[in-house]
Amino acid sequence: MHGELKVAPGLLIAMPQLNDPNFHRSVVLMVEHQDEGSFGLILNRPSESRVLDLLEPLDIVWRGNSCDVAWWGGPVQPETGWILHEPVPGIVGDSTREVAPGVHLSSAPDALRFLSKKPPTRIRLVLGYAGWGPEQLEGELSEGSWVNSDVTADLIFDTEPEILWEQSVRRIGVDPKSLVSASGVH
Repeated sequence: MHGELKVAPGLLIAMPQLNDPNFHRSVVLMVEHQDEGSFGLILNRPSESRVLDLLEPLDIVWRGNSCDVAWWGGPVQPETGWILHEPVPGIVGDSTREVAPGVHLSSAPDALRFLSKKPPTRIRLVLGYAGWGPEQLEGELSEGSWVNSDVTADLIFDTEPEILWEQSVRRIGVDPKSLVSASGVH
């Protein structure tokens, strides 16, 4: 693996010098970090698409709040769906796993059908993901584009998306106002 660098499970918090507009002030739940590459879901980008409208063409009835929206998980394969949710009894199989305490990730249509019938309080339908090739994330971390942190279910599910970045930065002991873009030699 990668020596002392423990990225997943955890959070990646974008720093101001990260120039990619896809990740400006983003907080990413890192699910996988391996030699072959890394996989995560952006947590603070709600979309305008209602879950109800997205599931209807799939003949899946959403019994949650009709105002619930899907979240944008990243620029890779936006047609793919992931479900972040609290632990739910009755979901079995390889398509659901615990990512962090109180945070499970499901990806199969059967899991989506099961969860949509009686959605738990803490649930998010996420479209697309953030991905990095071999050694790509290590390079971005060494450039200071990201900092990593631990993850909690409360932070993911109970923090408003507009303040998630600031809350995440504060959790690592940094005042968000003190962060400025930097480049060149440090």
